[in-house]
Amino acid sequence: MNSELLKKLFLPVLVFMIIIQVWATIATLVEEFPTPADTYVAAFGGVNSLGDEVEGVLSDPFYIENQDSKGIFWQILASLQRVFAGFGLAILVGVPFGLMLGMSKMAHYAFDPFIQIFKPISPLAWLPLLLFIFQDINMTAISTIFITSIWPIIINTALGVKSVNKDYLNVAKVLQFTPMEKITKIILPVSIPYIFTGMRLSLGIAWLVIVAAEMLTGGIGIGFWIWDEYNNLNYHNIIIGIIIVGVVGYILDLIMGKIADYFDYRKKGRVS
Repeated sequence: MNSELLKKLFLPVLVFMIIIQVWATIATLVEEFPTPADTYVAAFGGVNSLGDEVEGVLSDPFYIENQDSKGIFWQILASLQRVFAGFGLAILVGVPFGLMLGMSKMAHYAFDPFIQIFKPISPLAWLPLLLFIFQDINMTAISTIFITSIWPIIINTALGVKSVNKDYLNVAKVLQFTPMEKITKIILPVSIPYIFTGMRLSLGIAWLVIVAAEMLTGGIGIGFWIWDEYNNLNYHNIIIGIIIVGVVGYILDLIMGKIADYFDYRKKGRVS
């Protein structure tokens, strides 16, 4: 085992131990704050520090008691369905729009000020208005994700178009490419790495937004589940929910990163 691999294994374990120690210290200072040991029991089941037998949140993640009481698997699944619905819409609209902005200076001049205005608006600011418009939890969450996650796709797609070498475009003129041929044979192959980078950022924002959206709109989903556990004073489960959100977000980012690397000709040493 080489030293580099040892560092990759040892350093995360070291940081994890420090986090656990800090967590345990906070639990001693803050009354009724969940300890790491009790949180583990709340997650996987067993006997807690009070001697009570506890059924863990993760011991039966697939249970369905009724429409509003389901296991953690179904909570995550409901959130992911909303995330990918809003994320998919953002891709369908954002990529063509970004191509247009990158290819047309007039379009860039017309829309860029509004992109810069709408981009930093918090999802929490959109929620009340969208809930009033749709009067539906799912549509509100999906539309909020769409509005807040579309900007990285638009911006990175436009950046990809602008990165196309002018010599390639001159060749397209000489060969008398149609606008569609220019897009499919020259612009898109060069822009794809930028587009997937924007999609990766967008998916991270979408997963971030869904938790806040579900907390305010209610229904089934990991965000509402965390908020419901707070209302029931189940602080152990809040920490479990936070960890689950982080792990799922990490997995989503890892998957999108691998896909982005696959389509990035710069990292594969090839020219599309």
